[in-house]
Amino acid sequence: MKSVTAGCLEIHYHDTGPDTGPPVILLHGFPYDVRAYDAVAATLAAQGMRCLVPYLRGYGPTRFVSPDTMRSGQQAALGADLLAFMDALSIRTALLGGYDWGGRAACIVAALWPGRVRGLVSCGQGYNIQNIAQAARPAPAVEEARYWYMYYFHTERGRAGLTQNRHDICRHIWSIWSPGWRFDAATWAATAPSFDNPDFVEIVLHSYRHRFGGVPGDPAYDGIEARLAAQPDITVPTIVLQGRDDGVDPPEQHDSHRPHFTGFYDRRIIDGAGHNLPQEAPAAFAQAMLTLAGMRP
Repeated sequence: MKSVTAGCLEIHYHDTGPDTGPPVILLHGFPYDVRAYDAVAATLAAQGMRCLVPYLRGYGPTRFVSPDTMRSGQQAALGADLLAFMDALSIRTALLGGYDWGGRAACIVAALWPGRVRGLVSCGQGYNIQNIAQAARPAPAVEEARYWYMYYFHTERGRAGLTQNRHDICRHIWSIWSPGWRFDAATWAATAPSFDNPDFVEIVLHSYRHRFGGVPGDPAYDGIEARLAAQPDITVPTIVLQGRDDGVDPPEQHDSHRPHFTGFYDRRIIDGAGHNLPQEAPAAFAQAMLTLAGMRP
């Protein structure tokens, strides 16, 4: 494992493959960690690519440089962290891949700084930029029910629950979001310590409260949030992967996210996979990355 000071964080990350290979940055979601990309990174490294897999803010050994920095989980912070990570490692351009929170960070950088991104693999919601201005608009009941955890985290009972029972909550989420994924005790044990990060609870709570407009964000990211409020299109080549069995964000027959992508675009629905797609279907994820890597920059 390596670490680098990037913006307000000391980001710890795994670096696999030749240092001179084309860089690929792989970003995990909630509630997962870098272990989701072990098989993907091994495959891509064998093809000569340099795979960088950072722990997001609030996960694993990644830490804030200052105790005074707001423990924000808002989308702009995640995007800014990714851009700072690239700058700190002097990475001019990279292929980006992510899902859930990590997919949001990747989409933000692809939308706002497209010159830094050779291509994007986005899992679940292809266009993963939140429309906070419309967050209060209700969804169909079946969809609202899938978001129970978001509403739970808006309450002080949810704060206490995540503080005291974070492993129980996260493991339950794994099971319902990926109902066909038969992960074993060793797989869970490899990731679970990442949720013991001292900032995990505050960042998770802020993420879900901010996305509904319930709490203010960090003023340091007001400029980025203002740009995201315009719901900018993504122009870089993109492959969207969706697990057919995703328990929180199942694929729709109509691809409502397609209009936000103006360049090369391909949506692939992966049978037998749920929400944690790179860990459940690493071959499909790696193949998507290799497809983009083969395109002319």
